[in-house]
Amino acid sequence: MARHATLRDTRGVALAHAVPGPGKGYPVNGSTVALTDKETAMSESHGDASPQGALQDRATLSHGTAVTSTEEALRKRHTARARSASGRTRAACRAAGVEADPAAVIAVPTEAAAKAANALRLSADALAALAKGAPDPAADARQARNAAAASVLAARIAQSHGAGALADAAYHAALKASQAAGMAAGREGMGRSEVLNAEAEAAEAAAVAAAEAAGWR
Repeated sequence: MARHATLRDTRGVALAHAVPGPGKGYPVNGSTVALTDKETAMSESHGDASPQGALQDRATLSHGTAVTSTEEALRKRHTARARSASGRTRAACRAAGVEADPAAVIAVPTEAAAKAANALRLSADALAALAKGAPDPAADARQARNAAAASVLAARIAQSHGAGALADAAYHAALKASQAAGMAAGREGMGRSEVLNAEAEAAEAAAVAAAEAAGWR
């Protein structure tokens, strides 16, 4: 049974206002949200404004949690692509026999070892950035793009050391993965487009398969 709280209008005339009991609800944004015992008690002593405010707060918190959860899920996807691309970078460098220290920073790399070092460093930097701070789909997608771009550098080195159809195919697959990652991180995707993210993931998987077929492990 509904209970009543006393409200007054602008003239000071007391008004009886029905207050839902426990388990009942108020309409909030077109939906009925049930009150807890505590919120019902608040309503009885302060009128219905307090429980409605509490319910709005709950709705706001729920929305914020959903946004955070979505951004965390996107970070996991972008990080997975970046790790995969990083693995391809290391494998291509090993296949070319030029795996180098990623800490070696060379402004204008010309030798294969220097190029490999730069590719490994770019890849490591991308993974490090993805492990810091709060999830940011746009920024996270850019790091995944950077990791994919680094893998193209490594694939080019491996291609030059292993001429053949499979090496060529692996290089072109790496290039396509980098382009797809760029689209996912670009203005249209901003790391949030399900279609572009899925295309980037598919291109990354194809690049992994092509690299393995070329013997880049």
